[in-house]
Amino acid sequence: MQLFDWHSIAISPSDSIREALTVLDQQSLQIVLVVDDNQALVGTVTDGDVRRALLRGETLNSEVSSAMNRSPTIGLNNETEVVWHQKMLRKSLRHLPIADENNKVIGLYYQKGQVTEVRKNPIVLMLGGQGMRLRPLTETVPKPMLMVGNQPILETIVKHIAEQGFTEFYFCINYLGEQIRKHFGNGEKWGINITYIQENAAMGTAGALSLLPLLPKEPFIVMNGDLLTKINLCSLIKFHKEHDNKVTACVREYTQQVPYGVVELDGSYVSQMVEKPSYRYFVNAGIYCLSPETLQLVPQNEFYDMPTLIAEILSDKEKVGGFPITEYWMDIGQMPDFEQAQMDYEVYFNHLDEVG
Repeated sequence: MQLFDWHSIAISPSDSIREALTVLDQQSLQIVLVVDDNQALVGTVTDGDVRRALLRGETLNSEVSSAMNRSPTIGLNNETEVVWHQKMLRKSLRHLPIADENNKVIGLYYQKGQVTEVRKNPIVLMLGGQGMRLRPLTETVPKPMLMVGNQPILETIVKHIAEQGFTEFYFCINYLGEQIRKHFGNGEKWGINITYIQENAAMGTAGALSLLPLLPKEPFIVMNGDLLTKINLCSLIKFHKEHDNKVTACVREYTQQVPYGVVELDGSYVSQMVEKPSYRYFVNAGIYCLSPETLQLVPQNEFYDMPTLIAEILSDKEKVGGFPITEYWMDIGQMPDFEQAQMDYEVYFNHLDEVG
């Protein structure tokens, strides 16, 4: 335990949710303090608070006051460290803002290097694509093995997931897959166990699930192997279970601005004209949590995509959840994405160079 200088994780109530997410990603303390001009605490923000706000209809441009917890648990500077620790234990907290009698923030008490429990949930990484949109880079190197920062994309993914306590990995490989197998071996270097699933032909984003040697006993994660993200998979699994979903698909907010005035017609008459409107969508982020029984729907050794699986589950009137990703996320699908990832790596993932 230690008291942390809180200034780098403080924002004002009028700052945007987007600004809160930037602080969450860059400081990696999983909490933001919202303070007024007198440095008095008015609320706290975690990724869960942001996720709930987005599901309520707030946007990344909304003020953070619309997402913050207005009644956080705090410690007082005239209390002992034992009392602070007891407050955290009672509510399973990792962080405790410390304030004086006037509610002015003086520090953040937190558990540094918290031990993460070993997670039994399998991680299935889809690594068989040819990466055609990144040619010529992928002519001799599979996309997951392209270097971003000082290591392959896939190594960054594996290290981030392993840090969260996950140890059982399935690598679904096809195109130039031997390069992946040679680099990672059995996973011992990273403290994980890797089982390789060899696709003999393109099987889509879900087809390789029929090749899993064992039926998972717990909800499991399926993730594309070309994503850089700091998603908290433990939160995803918790969300999946709490909502009793068959599948939970991760989504990312995407805003598109029309560069023209949009005219709505009623017959031959103008009913409304909106100048350069913005439309907000949730887009598929390529990460899923599945309950084991969903595998019964996947055909054996055939091409099969995740949207098809989700459509079948919806047609059966089963629950499919949407989990907004509030952390950093980048789909490295095209050259501009690859170039942006190179710049982002130093900000979000540089510490992982020392892991493994």
